Order: sequence, then C-alpha cells, then structure tokens
Amino acid sequence: MTEKRQIPIQVPVLARVEGEGALELQVRNGTIEDLQLRIFEPPRMFEKLLEGRDYSEVPDMVARICGICPVAYQMSAVHAIEKLFGVEPGPWVRDMRRVFYCGEWIQSHTLHIHMLAAPDFLGYASLTEMARHHADEVRRGFRLQALGNEIIRLLGARSVHPVGARIGGFHHAPARAQADALREKLQAALPEAEALVRWTAALKLPTEEQEFTVVSLRHPREYPMNEGRIVSTRGLDISADQFESRFVEHQESHSTALHCLHDGKPYLVGPLARMNLNIDRLPPPVRNLVDSLGIKFPSHNMYHSIVARAIEIVVAMREAIRLLEEYAEPSIPYISVTPRAGTGFGCTEAPRGLLWHRYDIDASGVVRGARIVPPTSQNQARIEEDLRQSLQALGVRQGEAALRRRGEMVIRNYDPCISCATHFLDLRVHELTRA
Repeated sequence: MTEKRQIPIQVPVLARVEGEGALELQVRNGTIEDLQLRIFEPPRMFEKLLEGRDYSEVPDMVARICGICPVAYQMSAVHAIEKLFGVEPGPWVRDMRRVFYCGEWIQSHTLHIHMLAAPDFLGYASLTEMARHHADEVRRGFRLQALGNEIIRLLGARSVHPVGARIGGFHHAPARAQADALREKLQAALPEAEALVRWTAALKLPTEEQEFTVVSLRHPREYPMNEGRIVSTRGLDISADQFESRFVEHQESHSTALHCLHDGKPYLVGPLARMNLNIDRLPPPVRNLVDSLGIKFPSHNMYHSIVARAIEIVVAMREAIRLLEEYAEPSIPYISVTPRAGTGFGCTEAPRGLLWHRYDIDASGVVRGARIVPPTSQNQARIEEDLRQSLQALGVRQGEAALRRRGEMVIRNYDPCISCATHFLDLRVHELTRA
C-alpha cells in the first residue's frame, strides 16, 4: 500500500517574473516520479475581445496583451491581416518595422538579463542587491534599455503599448533629424552592447546539457525577426498558415497556462532557439564576436540563453543602425488597404520566441475569430522537462531553499510572460513511501 506524506514547503517570495506559480514534486527514494508546474493566471479573453472589432483596431488592441513586447503582437497581427488583404506595404515600411522590432528586442533582452537572469547567476536575490556590487554593469543595462525604448517611441509614439503601427504601415513617419540623432546614439552605445556580450559569456553559468528540439523562424538572407518560415531541428520547414497542422495547444489539469507541443513533443522557442538555428545568419562582425567567446553554438546548455540574448542585442543595434543610415522620410508612411473576407496568418519572433496569430475577417473588415499562440505556452512543456532534469541532477534531498532557488533559476531563464501576479515560487514536495 502506498501512502503520501506531504512535506510542507511553501515559500512565497516577491518575484522577479510575472505571475504566480507553484511547483509540485512527487518523489520516491530520491527520484522525481512526477512534476507539475502550476501556473495561475485569470483568463483575459483577448481573442474573444477582438471579435466584432474592425480590422483597423487590432494593432492597438493586441499591443495591450504584453507591456514588455507589444511590438511583437502588433507585427504578427499586421502581417496576418495584410496577407489576407493581399497588401505589400513596400520597402520603407518593411525596413521601419524591422527597426521598430529591434527596439523591442533591445529593451526586453536588457531587462531580462539585468533584472531576472544575472542576479540568479551571481547569487543575488534582486537587481537592487546586485547593483551594490555591480553598479557599472547595471547602469550600462539601464542605458541600453533606454535606447530600446527610444527606438520604439520613434515609430510608436510611446514606448509602452505603442500606437504608431497600423495595417499598411505607420500612422506617422519620424523626421530625418530624429532618425539621425537616434542612429548616432546607437552607434555610440555599440561598444557597451558588445561588452555586455563578453560579460554574460564570462558568468559562471551551470554547465548542464540537455537534449531538446528548437523551433524558430528562418529567413533566406537575414537573422529572423519580422519574417521567415517556421523551422525546427526535427526538419520542419513550413509557412505560418501551416502552423496548426504541426503545433497543438492543450490544457493541462494542473495549470491555467496552455501547453503547446510540436508533433506531440515539447520544444524550445526564444533566443537560444534562434541562435541554434540561425547562427549562419549573423552579420559578420557579430559572428566574429561570437566566435571569440569560447561558447559553441548550437548549444544544448539552456543557460547559454543569457548569452544568446546579449548577442541579439548587438544584432538589433547593428540592424537598426544599418536601416537608419539611409533613412528618408516618405510622403505617406502607409498604403491604403481594402478588406476582404478570409483567414490570415502571421508569425514573428517576439523577444521570448515565436508568436503566431490567426484572424478570421469578413468582407466588411470585421474580425469574426482570432487565435494567438504566445511563446510562453510554447515553452511551457519544455520548462517542465528542464525542471525535472535540473532538480533531479541537483538532488531532491538538497532541501527547500536549494530546490526553490534552482527551480526559480530554471523558470526565469526562459523569461516567461505569466500575467499578472506578484508571488513566486510556492514549492511543494510530496514524498511517496511504502507502508
């Protein structure tokens, strides 16, 4: 007869990640038999809220889904709707959308590195504590993040929930003088971004390697951000409209967060996935920097995600500099569109990974259905896999403090968007014994 003896380990702490979570382990003789990451978030009904809205309202509405990566939601949405309407906005809009996205990568990656991941790897409980001993590095992070926000503001009118994007282009084009001034700031800050890469690579990261599938966009000429086909290390190569044939979301009874599987298996999206699949798309100066680090990509060490994020900051800064170098203000920053009935699909690379949208729109331009698959739901099953392997390798007899600390480190390493509460992590271990 098997009986369950609960060891009460419940330690809510102020979080360095959005959301409220609980990690429950079933342990027998030092081996994890079952692991469940319980994510508690209320339904926000964004997909339902879009129904009945005019297509023109969608970019501003989806920007409210996430305060950290609103550009990603806007870009996936405009791509989906423009493909449905048969719209090609032209090279100026394409270039500026890529600049817009660069700003989001810079601000989001910088925030994650300094506020979430680095304190874990350096042994601090918070950014504030870390800043006492690494003040110069923290100040550098704030400067880089501010630059990312400035890029978003240039094209989006504001850096949080920007309102500049529209179907067909942008509502407003910046003046040449504004673009030039920002490009000069980016150029001046590039050495700081490269120094950040070397700093993250020098951190004493855990050396644990795991086997996992990675998924990202891939573009024939550039490092993927705003366009591309969906590829994986399993040989996948599909367009956005084929996503639902190979990726399925499902509800787990222990969590309100959806889990998405690729051909029935967990997979990874995000900076490390992009780096592993697209290192040959890095600009030559960035590739030279990466080759000097002593870290080999593709990497199977999940903790190299922090280095991949820092590398992508340099990618984004160089790309924004390049695209702003020959900036010319257009007479009109958008093209007019005519709605038509059908279904449109869009997929871009949010800072945290692949972000897929689908919209059903009628002939009058009204949204009749919407579906959005964010990076966090795609990483959810992979996070649980990682937790099982990492905590087992650590040793479940280590005690509550060590288990919770390692569990939080693993989860934060994925930079999940779990909205929106303040406590994390409630750890519960159930020791299974035989009577």
